[in-house]
Amino acid sequence: MQDKYFGIKPNQEKALYLAKREVGVLVYDAVNLEGINYTLPEVQTIIDGITVGGKRIADQQVVINQKNAWDKLFNLVKTDNFKLSKKTACDIHTTAAFEDALVYGEFRNAAVKIAGTNYLPPKAGELDSLFNDMVLSANKITDIYDKAIYVFLNMARNQYFFDVNKRTGRFMMNGILLSAGFPIINVAAKDKLEFNTLMLEFYESGNVAKMNEFLRKSIDKITIEFMNHK
Repeated sequence: MQDKYFGIKPNQEKALYLAKREVGVLVYDAVNLEGINYTLPEVQTIIDGITVGGKRIADQQVVINQKNAWDKLFNLVKTDNFKLSKKTACDIHTTAAFEDALVYGEFRNAAVKIAGTNYLPPKAGELDSLFNDMVLSANKITDIYDKAIYVFLNMARNQYFFDVNKRTGRFMMNGILLSAGFPIINVAAKDKLEFNTLMLEFYESGNVAKMNEFLRKSIDKITIEFMNHK
């Protein structure tokens, strides 16, 4: 079996290895996308359990949450317990949003807005049904990257939680990829402007094409060569 887009030979052990060795960078990129301007050494220091002086405790909690959520995801994948389900999404959100979101580990029960767009996410009472529809639709998508990206974008646009939706959606996206033996998608901090611009366009239109193309660009040639090396 080969993914029709990248020609990558799926291998869960290799895909997990690549992700685990880059955890510091993954956390650095994620927190900087959220406007927390930490350097990579500062992120690594916090991951190692040392507080960085002069930094907000709340921001350091976001760093810790990201590291813990990656650890949780790796364990779920390795033990074959990652599922595209509400339970898995809520479990990951419990860790990724700990002391960061208004409520963590539960779908929101009130309306929310997305800054920078006139698009309004669905009403809270529709979320369970929409999530079930997403799972059914995703499972019909044969290309693994199309499937994973669709799940991330659906979770971001429907805003199932009060906060930490994009981060949780990316964990779900990467859980799908890792479970199938494919390398993760990571949005680099340097691409923040393009990412935010395209996401705002996506919220308005619901068209996944531009975001799909953007997210696929994160899979570099070195990663593909490593995955395909015997």
